[in-house]
Amino acid sequence: MNYRKWILGLLVVMLCLPMWTTGARAASVQITIELDGESLSTDVPPYITRTNVTMVPVGVVSKGLGAGVVWDQASKTATISKGNNVLKLTSGSKSAIVNGASVSLDTSVQITQGRVMVPLRFVSEQLGLQVVWNQAAKHIALYSNVEIGGPSTPSTPSVPSVPTPSVPMPVVPTPTVPTPTVPSIPGAKTGKAMKGAWVSTVFNLDWPSTASAGNADKQKKEFDSMLDKLQAAGFNSVFVQVRPAGDALYPSQLVPWSKVLSGTQGKEPGYDPLQYMVSSAHSRGMQLHAWFNPFRATTDASTTGLAANHIAKLHPEWIVKADSKLYINPGIPEARQHIIDTVMEVVRGYDIDGVHLDDYFYPSNVTFADDTAFKTYNSQAIATKGDWRRDNINQFIRQLGAEIHAVKPAVSFGVSPFGVWRNKKADSSGSDTTAGVSAYDDMYADVRTWIKSGWVDYVAPQIYWSLSFSAARYDKLVDWWVNEVTGTGVKLYIGLASYKVGDTKQTAEWQSGDQIINQLKYNEKYDEVSGSILFRANDIVVRDPFGLASLLSFYFKS
Repeated sequence: MNYRKWILGLLVVMLCLPMWTTGARAASVQITIELDGESLSTDVPPYITRTNVTMVPVGVVSKGLGAGVVWDQASKTATISKGNNVLKLTSGSKSAIVNGASVSLDTSVQITQGRVMVPLRFVSEQLGLQVVWNQAAKHIALYSNVEIGGPSTPSTPSVPSVPTPSVPMPVVPTPTVPTPTVPSIPGAKTGKAMKGAWVSTVFNLDWPSTASAGNADKQKKEFDSMLDKLQAAGFNSVFVQVRPAGDALYPSQLVPWSKVLSGTQGKEPGYDPLQYMVSSAHSRGMQLHAWFNPFRATTDASTTGLAANHIAKLHPEWIVKADSKLYINPGIPEARQHIIDTVMEVVRGYDIDGVHLDDYFYPSNVTFADDTAFKTYNSQAIATKGDWRRDNINQFIRQLGAEIHAVKPAVSFGVSPFGVWRNKKADSSGSDTTAGVSAYDDMYADVRTWIKSGWVDYVAPQIYWSLSFSAARYDKLVDWWVNEVTGTGVKLYIGLASYKVGDTKQTAEWQSGDQIINQLKYNEKYDEVSGSILFRANDIVVRDPFGLASLLSFYFKS
């Protein structure tokens, strides 16, 4: 008899456990919601699913957002309508119907405490609202009358609510948790011309996916989808890495096909990716800038798997092993000219909007074996190797810029250097920073000379630190770069670290999207700041931590 009682008790506990877990999770999150500054109350507390989707009772949709909600108990389908928008979501389904079109879902309708719960972000965005999530405060701010531009990219669908039962249900008051200030968006200025995103192809980081290897149609669809999402978030330009490691994402007479396209370096992908990307961007009114890693030859120290026409095999005498990679030696004039020739191949062959270099010049804080080159190619008898290295990069930048503008004057030429030119301790005219690396001293990139000489059309320093990072504060570095470009005619774009947002290895200030928005707003102080470029695309449109894409959309378009 006791044994049967024990079994019966265990079954009761097991039956109650799911409901208890959900309720406990909902109660502990303490999420608050507001629409245009007015708090919205909910009869069942919102909660976050294991897939990071915020679920709310349909009463929020019907009463708070003013949408029509019909629940069909037989089919367990919710229909939400407002204006011309009609959404149909079915419990357990992996897709929703949005204005007649099927859209895949991560999280569908859920029943909690007798209430139908729906994904708030999906429903809100489909009804034309802007959603801003404040992670620290567990607070959702909804904004109406926001025009979303660009192709519509449906988010995770959400299901309408069950009709209110005839017996009134008690209303659970919204928790009185203090709500920290949400960033003051929209931005006061929207005239910043450049709203760019870096698209990394190395290691298949942003595009194309490894799953698309050798599949031209899949790669095209992936690129189009990425552009649609970036444009919907307010971006007008992409900086696509077309030379990730001494190779090419276009048919070249000088270097092999990149392995990111097929999995094998030198293998033809069946189409011209760069031509497709240029056409795809321009059809959307977006700019495409061709991004080159100038002196990086490989991403590791091995030559295994390199195509026969890779520079490391054709000219091993030009190659230096450093930092577990192979570099093309900037001290050899013929090697510099080879890189210029590969860039000019693209300038002549494609309707690109710009040529963009990152900071792959000399590697920092490692031994670089170029004693022989220093002795052989030092016709000016420059006394120190450091000055000689800077002169090598100066010659490269000057010559490349001149050749680009001679062939296509309208193509912009710019560089994205490390964010600190020099620390004030090393040079009284340097920035008020104490960074462990500087562009001038460690990468031998004398960006000041490029700006003052007018060799570049713009600079986009990578200011990848927060507004409170004492060694290299964002605001102090923006101030310094603004001073450098003032009166020169060289534009200044600021490189921002969207990749740090939501990264648990980063400090607390990166655990919301506020840091990026506040940095963009800081840029508004200066007319000299002509825009921004965010690193990198998938951190915005795929990972999208804390609703960063929505934050950016609201900021850029308001």
